[in-house]
Amino acid sequence: MTRREFITLLGGAAVAWPLVARAQQAAMPVIGFLGGESLDLWANYVRAFQQGLRDTDYIEGQNVAIEYRWAEGHTDRLPALAFELVRRQVTVIVAPGSTPAALAAKAATATIPIVFVIGPDPVGLGLVASLARPGGNVTGVVTLNVEIAQKRLELLHELFPAATSFALVVNPTNPALAEPVSKDVEMAARMLGVTLHVLHASSGVRVSVARDQGCAQPSRELRGS
Repeated sequence: MTRREFITLLGGAAVAWPLVARAQQAAMPVIGFLGGESLDLWANYVRAFQQGLRDTDYIEGQNVAIEYRWAEGHTDRLPALAFELVRRQVTVIVAPGSTPAALAAKAATATIPIVFVIGPDPVGLGLVASLARPGGNVTGVVTLNVEIAQKRLELLHELFPAATSFALVVNPTNPALAEPVSKDVEMAARMLGVTLHVLHASSGVRVSVARDQGCAQPSRELRGS
């Protein structure tokens, strides 16, 4: 399943649980959309999200409103943006594709329903009580990105068996994802007998690959996530 399909699924989930249950509380329910990046980067996903709403007969501007808040890649802005949505008294908060956004939303409210899409284990992060029974006001979709991090390195090693050095780019401002991914991939690198360079990138950098000596060398411009 693609990430866009996840966002479409999230659009349906955002209405199927909280909006129906709270429809009588307001003439038009309001969805708070808490994004870690910018609208420019997420335009396709937003369209998919809106399509997911339409599939459940919710059309923005007609019978549902959406309040968008974008952190523009600055995770430190997310707590304040989450509190803005709480003060706005939105019906539900959607935090797609950003672990810091999901954590900020949970910290901001224990009553407004929250729907997330994240890669790490939400139980380990304290977002939900369990995968089968989330409990509380938080639920969502888990893409298991952390669990497959080792496999990605293994696949790269199979594709480039002569390579002895690989690079992993992580966003240090998102430690909930960066730390477990780094740990797991470093373990895989030791098992494979290759060198791993962990590169920190919290803003735009570009990564190019130098073929000499089989080593991936960073230069500039790859978005940290």
